[in-house]
Amino acid sequence: MAAQRTETTVKRRQLLQAASAALALPRLVRAQAFPTKPIRYIVPVAAGGGNDMIARVVSERWGRALGQNFIVENQGGGGGVIASLSTAHAPPDGYTLMQGYVATHGTTPATRKVSYNAVRDFTPIGMIGATPNVLAINDNVPAKTVKEFIDYVKRNPAKVSYGSAGSGSLTHLTMELFKQATGVFMVHIPYRGIAPAITDLLGGQTQAMFPGLAAALPHLRSGRMRALAVTGKARNPQLKDVPTMDEIGFKGFDAMQWYGSVGPAGIPADVVRRLNETQVAVLKAPDLAEKLAGEAVEPWPMSPEQFGQYIKDEIARWTALAKARNIHLDE
Repeated sequence: MAAQRTETTVKRRQLLQAASAALALPRLVRAQAFPTKPIRYIVPVAAGGGNDMIARVVSERWGRALGQNFIVENQGGGGGVIASLSTAHAPPDGYTLMQGYVATHGTTPATRKVSYNAVRDFTPIGMIGATPNVLAINDNVPAKTVKEFIDYVKRNPAKVSYGSAGSGSLTHLTMELFKQATGVFMVHIPYRGIAPAITDLLGGQTQAMFPGLAAALPHLRSGRMRALAVTGKARNPQLKDVPTMDEIGFKGFDAMQWYGSVGPAGIPADVVRRLNETQVAVLKAPDLAEKLAGEAVEPWPMSPEQFGQYIKDEIARWTALAKARNIHLDE
């Protein structure tokens, strides 16, 4: 009897193993076969500019790694809302992806009522990379360090203004984070984009701002703009002599302009894994790092789980700041 029970148990285990293998086989075949057609890659900005360039450089190499072309589709407008809705409503089969960034999955949901949920409506694929923001001042402002700048602003209340790329933009919220951390007061001057904001900073109409490093670099090198600090956890190779906000005492001040890939919610896990593995391989290639350096972007490969948590943390960070600084752009 004992022998019969043992034989029955062994057969049952073998049947369960066979059934499990049979169930796993379609997923394995699907992952190995994917993709069988071109992938639509939505970019939430108009053609041209750093965000678009990053998408095209990465997707071209990513497509080669997957053996299929990526078709880049620019859907600008609404702070990324239009592209986000288009992506969220696409079939969750891995053939529609979007280059999400700090606006679509960070600052915009934090400051506006949007008709998508930046966490629930998307599948995180992986982080692409990030660039720091620079605390930059007009060269006529008599400050060489962040401490000197804080002292100058405190001595000149309401006489110092800062520009941004628009209300609710990362340049706006990063400076509000600075004001919250230091207790200084500066007048906010929002512009329609980063270019006019930089023009007025150079001309002395404003005294400070927190532009992305790529936009600031030409003017920093010309000497018409002075960098006091950068965001992020480590000094940037292109500004080796400029300290991070973190190292001068502002712990956790790592606001970054980041880019990553997402798809609609519900993409099968095996497809997500294949997309992520090939993306990570692309991001580790030295020639891609050289290309991204043109936009001051450092590759930041992450797993889907890590990237998903990063998005949640970004939304929580900027939502808390928006509430604390009373930044509600729908009111």
